[in-house]
Amino acid sequence: MLSASFHPEPIRAVCERRRKLAFALTPRSIGLLTAGFLLLIPGFYNARLGYAMLVWDAIVLIAAVLDGLRLPHASLLSIERSWSNAPALDSETEIELSVMNQGRVIVECMLIDDLPAALSPEPVRQRVTAFPRVAARTRFRVTPRERGDWETGLVYLRYRSPLGLAERWARAALTQAVRIYPALRASEEQQMFLARSRQIDLQLRLARQRGLGRDFESLRDYREGDDLRDVCWTATARRGGLITRQYQTERSQAVWVVLDCGRLMRARISGATEGAGPGPDGNAQVHSKLDFACSTAVALAQLALYGGDRVGLLVYGQTVQQRLLPGRGAAHLRQFIELLAQARAETSEANHLRATAVLNRLQPRRSLILWITDLAETAMRPEVIDGAIQLLRRHVLLFVAMAQPEIERVAGARPKSVDEMFRAAAAQEMAARRELLLARLREHGALTLDLDPDRLTSAVLNQYLTVKERAMV
Repeated sequence: MLSASFHPEPIRAVCERRRKLAFALTPRSIGLLTAGFLLLIPGFYNARLGYAMLVWDAIVLIAAVLDGLRLPHASLLSIERSWSNAPALDSETEIELSVMNQGRVIVECMLIDDLPAALSPEPVRQRVTAFPRVAARTRFRVTPRERGDWETGLVYLRYRSPLGLAERWARAALTQAVRIYPALRASEEQQMFLARSRQIDLQLRLARQRGLGRDFESLRDYREGDDLRDVCWTATARRGGLITRQYQTERSQAVWVVLDCGRLMRARISGATEGAGPGPDGNAQVHSKLDFACSTAVALAQLALYGGDRVGLLVYGQTVQQRLLPGRGAAHLRQFIELLAQARAETSEANHLRATAVLNRLQPRRSLILWITDLAETAMRPEVIDGAIQLLRRHVLLFVAMAQPEIERVAGARPKSVDEMFRAAAAQEMAARRELLLARLREHGALTLDLDPDRLTSAVLNQYLTVKERAMV
């Protein structure tokens, strides 16, 4: 779960009347008035019973007016909205509405919370009974559907007395900005990867792999064949003999997460992000490829920071949307997640070569780069392949192409008609071309993955741990 620092702040507002004549009869009053019309039936035989109908309806109307006048003014009611946890994809968020009644009469309230469609497809309705000077609370759960920044609407209030003959209408201005974060893995699964990361770290410390990296380990006497660039001249001057530096594998590498926000990442796929359950209706939710990529990025950042690495972020489309230099610590992870929540998919093709140039400028030293993107179907070699080959000259690249499950199903299906045969052939050709492009990257030394989005996170985390175990950076 996200920490409390990600929670939206509680907000409170005093109610105000929705309109000048914010007063209405309740279904109970209308039912009593309708019952009076039944006296018209015997009124055809006895005129006095017809007057009884008028007297009855007048009594009901007067009682309704008096009941409405007893209700507290809207300014005597206040509503507060608070959040139990930070909203994130594929996880339930509990919202609490509390009503404070400063009047003298018990009121039965109908609350209508106008939440954005990203939180709830329809306004949420809740009933609560508010006693004088006692906060009445009600809770409900929502499952966020869209990542990003959204604004909540007003909370509308319809309240009546226990007699229930009249009601008043009010509203509270509880508008606030709410940020929906990427989905997080289940804590049990995350603990498994953290335990393996810890084990790899202990193995590397015991092995003390000298000479493989550029992290200073110790000094020793110069030996024939040592590189003169490693000679420590200050220690040589003190001891009167050549002293050389000894290095070991770096324990704190830079890990960059590069996310493509071009049009291909707008494709929506049915299925919960890995490690999360179905939606509140029991069906799998529909997310974009970018949502899956953001969830994987968060999981990798948590694992890398736990292992002592520094994590950076580059989110790009036609231009660079977000960038964060490598760092570590809880504050850095918070900023990392905040930037991911603001990543948005664009309608145009992303500028991959510009992102490559920016990354090479920001990270001149060797590092591990996780690049999550997709391959465009063009006659020429996609630009993203050229950008990846440029990065391989300096960095270790884990290139992830997010597959489209529908295309794989069509390619693997047995055609039953001519049209299905052509569709299957086209899908198989697309799959073969993707494999050819990824094989070309592997020839240049890249690590590649071509997976369905709902299996992406585990594969990326396992690949990262393999890189760490083999000290490839």
